[in-house]
Amino acid sequence: MRVRVGCEFIYETDFPVPMLMLVRARPDAEHRTVYESRWTQPELQIHEYLDSFENRCWRFVLPPGATTLRYDAIVDITGEPDPVVPDAQLVPVEALPDDALVFTLPSRYIQSDLLIADAWRLFGNSPSSWARIQAVCDWIHQNVEYKTASSGPETTALDVYQGRVGVCRDFALLGVALCRALNIPARYVFGYFPDIAVEPPDIPMDFHAWFEAFVGGRWYAFDARHNQPRIGRVLIGRGRDAVDVALTTAYGSARLNQMIVWADEIQEGDEAPPDLGQRPDISTTAGSTSEGFTPAGATTLAAGATVADGEA
Repeated sequence: MRVRVGCEFIYETDFPVPMLMLVRARPDAEHRTVYESRWTQPELQIHEYLDSFENRCWRFVLPPGATTLRYDAIVDITGEPDPVVPDAQLVPVEALPDDALVFTLPSRYIQSDLLIADAWRLFGNSPSSWARIQAVCDWIHQNVEYKTASSGPETTALDVYQGRVGVCRDFALLGVALCRALNIPARYVFGYFPDIAVEPPDIPMDFHAWFEAFVGGRWYAFDARHNQPRIGRVLIGRGRDAVDVALTTAYGSARLNQMIVWADEIQEGDEAPPDLGQRPDISTTAGSTSEGFTPAGATTLAAGATVADGEA
C-alpha cells in the first residue's frame, strides 16, 4: 500500500531566527520511503543531523520576512493494522535491555514517579502482560476527553491526569507516564497518520502522537487516543517525551501563518502533488531549492520551524 505524506509551513519573522524542525519520515522505520523532497522559499542552508534517539533533525536560520518550507514523501506500508499480541509478557526490570532503561524513568513532561501509587491502584491487579498496557489505554480513552486546543506546550502528563482533557499529544504523554509508573518501558512517538479504513474526522489533517511500549521482548505501538489498531502510521520521531521530538523549535519570535499536513493513500504511480492552492511545484523553481524525488535508501534532507505537537 502506498501513502503520500508531508507538510507545508509559512513563517514570518522580523529578524533572523535559528530553528529546528522534525518532519522527515524516519528512513529506518517499518515503512519504506519511495521518494521524498524538500522545498524552501527563499533558499535556506539546511543542516541535517541525528539526535541521540536517531531522529533526523533539520537545523537552519529563518531570514527576516516570510519563509515557506515544504516536505513531501511517498512511502510504502504493509497495509496491515497495528499488531496485537495478547500473549506477550512484560519483561522484568532486571531482564530489560540496557537501552530500554531510560524509558522507565521520569522526564520533563512525564512525572511518572508522581503517578506510581495511582498507577498500581488502577492497574496493579491486571495480568503482567500485554493486557496491562491495554488496560492503561482503555482507562485513558474512557476517562480523558479529547478536546482541540485544550492544552499547550507546557502541559505535562500529570496535568492531563488531573484535568482529564487533552489532545493526542497529551493522551500519549499520559500513556507513557502510567506505563513507566508500572515499570514498563514506554516512549513518546509522533508521525503522519492517514485515515485508512476509518471514517475521517471533521478536522483538518494534522500530525499525530502515540506511544510505544516494550513488551514480549520488543517495542509495539499503542494509541490511547483512538484505542484501536490502525493502518499506516509513518514514524517521524521518538524520544522520552514531547521535548525530544518537538515538531519545531524556534530560538526567537517566529509567527506561524499557515500549516498544512497531508497523509493520504494513493495508487502506485500517482505522483501528482497535493492540492495546496497557489504555491510552487515540487520541481526546481527560480529562487527556491528542491531535493527532487529521491530513491529509497538515499539520505538527502533537512529543515526547521516553531513548536507544535499535533491534534489528530
